[in-house]
Amino acid sequence: MPPLISSSDPSTLGKLARRTLVTAGPAAAHSLAKRGLTVNHTQGVTLGVIIAYIVVIALLWNIPYVRWVLWPFKMLVIAFHEFGHAITACCTGGRVESISLDPHEGGVTHMRGGKQAITLPAGYLGSSLIGALLTFCGFNIVASKIASIVLGVCFLLTLWWARKDWLTIITILLAVGLLVACWFIKHAEPLRFVVLFIGVMSSLYSVWDICDDLILRKINSSDASVFAKRYGGSSQCWGIIWSMVSLTFMICGILAGLAAFKQSFQQQEDDSKDIIPTVRMLLRI
Repeated sequence: MPPLISSSDPSTLGKLARRTLVTAGPAAAHSLAKRGLTVNHTQGVTLGVIIAYIVVIALLWNIPYVRWVLWPFKMLVIAFHEFGHAITACCTGGRVESISLDPHEGGVTHMRGGKQAITLPAGYLGSSLIGALLTFCGFNIVASKIASIVLGVCFLLTLWWARKDWLTIITILLAVGLLVACWFIKHAEPLRFVVLFIGVMSSLYSVWDICDDLILRKINSSDASVFAKRYGGSSQCWGIIWSMVSLTFMICGILAGLAAFKQSFQQQEDDSKDIIPTVRMLLRI
């Protein structure tokens, strides 16, 4: 059968293409927006939990004595921060000698070589990127399971680099213990809320720590200060830029979670029973 429209008539093809775009474009955009940005009940609960996490973390961050409740999670997020330095050093030709955490909420990565234009901002931006990915995975149980496995691999690398630092080892082992325990509770449903909390904490830690170091206390030994001395600009300027990038990562993680995971709580639990079914594994053991 010959074609309905001759390919030798470009004006007709052009008119048809324009008509198709005008007709189908808005409808397709509306359909995508409706699918991606509408919030169902389960997602609404997750968003409410994220808001509650933000409020609780902000309060605990600034209340004396009570702030120690967050201390283990701060140590964990600092481990993410140092992991960002370490992994980018390895990717840019450097060598990591050791990672250590300080009980006064600090950390240091000893390394040789690497491109400091990348490794210096990778601490804050790397931990905020990890936080955004964990926030994204926190919208779904199965995704949280996968995220916890990836976290385990990252923890093993961090343990190797920090094998002489007991605080880092204890912090990571406690985090692993918490994640493993959540796997065996109600088909790992609590796991996604733990992953979500760590994600929110990691995303916001970069913002609050930069503000605390550069704006409130104005510490001169921060990553932003060293970066400004080497590459120009002010530490406050770089700190604000990195904070904005961190917030952007977090927002993208939330929007991606809303677009990707539409399942209800029951659907997520049913999916979790079939993918790495921890309860059946436990019963067999």
